[in-house]
Amino acid sequence: MNTQKKVMIADDDPGILDAVEAMLEFGGYEVSSTSNGATVLEMHDHLPDLLLLDIWMSGTDGRDVCKVLKKQEDTKNIPIIMISASTELERSAKEAGADDFLEKPFDMEVLLGKIAHFLK
Repeated sequence: MNTQKKVMIADDDPGILDAVEAMLEFGGYEVSSTSNGATVLEMHDHLPDLLLLDIWMSGTDGRDVCKVLKKQEDTKNIPIIMISASTELERSAKEAGADDFLEKPFDMEVLLGKIAHFLK
């Protein structure tokens, strides 16, 4: 039985995707990533245990993605940690219904701690 927790990262910065994906895989998580927020809304069959969601992605607003996910029965209980360099991050994350937030640039240990908190 595979008990590996699944984390999805949605961010349009390839550097962040690569770094966070590598760190999470090293930490024992099964990781998927996308640079397009719309992809997140199409993940019906492969729901992650947790979603790291950038607020601003080209073509899609992470806040809108978060609101949609939190309203849908099959995704409303997935913890969402919003990430952004925005000074309005905390307010934006709370208004969108995110479970937590992390300001870029962030410390990987802090990120891993937040993920572990939700996936314990």
